[in-house]
Amino acid sequence: MVIVPVALPLAAACLYALFGWNRVTEWLGVLSAGGLLAAAVPLARAGEGSGLWGLLRVDALSAYMLIVIGVVALLAMLASPGYLRAEAAAGRTGPRAARSYGIFTQCFVAAMATAVLAASLGMLWVAVEATTILTAFLVGQRRTRKATEAAWKYVVICSVGIALALLGLVMVHYAALHAGLSSREGLDWVSLAEHAGRLDPGVTRIAVVLLVLGFGAKAGLAPLYAWLPDAHSQAPAPVSALMSGVLLSVAFYAILRVKVVSDVALGAGFCRMLLIVVALASLAVAAALLIGQRDFKRMLAYSSIEHMGLIALGAAIGNGLALGAVLLHILGHGLGKSVLFIGSGRIQQAAGSSSIDAVRGLGGRAPGLATVFGLGLLALLGLPPFSLFASELGIVRAGFAAGLGWAVAPALVLMLVIVAGVGRAAGRMLLGAAPPGSGDEYSERRSRGAGVALVVGLVACAVLGVTLGPLRPLLESAVTIATAGPPLSAMGGAR
Repeated sequence: MVIVPVALPLAAACLYALFGWNRVTEWLGVLSAGGLLAAAVPLARAGEGSGLWGLLRVDALSAYMLIVIGVVALLAMLASPGYLRAEAAAGRTGPRAARSYGIFTQCFVAAMATAVLAASLGMLWVAVEATTILTAFLVGQRRTRKATEAAWKYVVICSVGIALALLGLVMVHYAALHAGLSSREGLDWVSLAEHAGRLDPGVTRIAVVLLVLGFGAKAGLAPLYAWLPDAHSQAPAPVSALMSGVLLSVAFYAILRVKVVSDVALGAGFCRMLLIVVALASLAVAAALLIGQRDFKRMLAYSSIEHMGLIALGAAIGNGLALGAVLLHILGHGLGKSVLFIGSGRIQQAAGSSSIDAVRGLGGRAPGLATVFGLGLLALLGLPPFSLFASELGIVRAGFAAGLGWAVAPALVLMLVIVAGVGRAAGRMLLGAAPPGSGDEYSERRSRGAGVALVVGLVACAVLGVTLGPLRPLLESAVTIATAGPPLSAMGGAR
């Protein structure tokens, strides 16, 4: 059963390679994502397990991340047929590009599933590096100058980050061997967690810094964040939803695994301070760049830096409530950001531009789309009843309870600046009169799949803000794995 979430998207990729993208095969991605999500449920119920000769392993934390991947992939794949049809009608894509889109998106989903199911940090590193290679082709799919530059920038910066992470893994393996672990156990995260107290503190300290910076680059955290706005603004909208909604979180999942080892080997204080510095730097970058932003896709990309900073802050706090809020935030952010990027793709196709000034008066020209996009922005800003309100409240409460108010307070100030910047841009997009010569209404192709994805994503994000439902036991078990502290006890509005 553990291999199924990886095998399904790989099988879909093979079918796209054989038969191309057409009216029948365009829904293979939806079936694959739905199957991945369905396979994640019994894995979550089973608790722990392994497969593929011990290369893959599942526990509550990896099963939870697998559910996040399945949910976001399902929303993105629902929107993909309509998006590609509109691109083909505008002459921006053809059958060959659509075939490549199907192959690379499915391999991308398979690589993310492999990353969260990897039994060792080495295999996790390989899977994360694979996502860089696969998504680079998707970022540059339009083959324009901007898209090509964004793809190369993405590859170069993320390769630097992943090289830092590789060096960190080499040092962890070195410390493990000198602590008496076998070569195989040297990167196995269960063995490392069990014997972390025997690792050399000096070597481990350097390794943790390299791993946090390396995987943090792929997670969109400062200082190696510069690839993110370019890549997300140039990638196809469903791909941007996958990258922002779940790829960043998969990279941060690697940091959570490293943090477990670091807390035992070095004490909680070292990784906590490192993550606080990274989190506040990321929030400051997002706040500075969101003020006066003129491109709505880049605005959403900078917002991703903000939310990854919040996730890093919650992980730094490190108690049960904080990590429960972090995991809820990962799912809520995936839902909300998927809705916004899918909606932004429809807006861009209709307006012919991603400039905020080009889509002024959206509420009068496309009221349905404006309503969904506006609600998505409210969710992104952490307003009730959406789940990001509950998760952000949980992080703030946990921070003050842990005596880290000195870190939470500046984060709250930066979040207010971000709310002001995004709110200003939203007002210009959704309200007011349309720009001269733009017409009263959009001429846009309607996509039933995209409409379903937008509505389902928003409803799910709102429901999670009220109740965790059947996810609560899994979330509690995942928190227990991610921290040595007590399990989740409260989550603000989510019960």
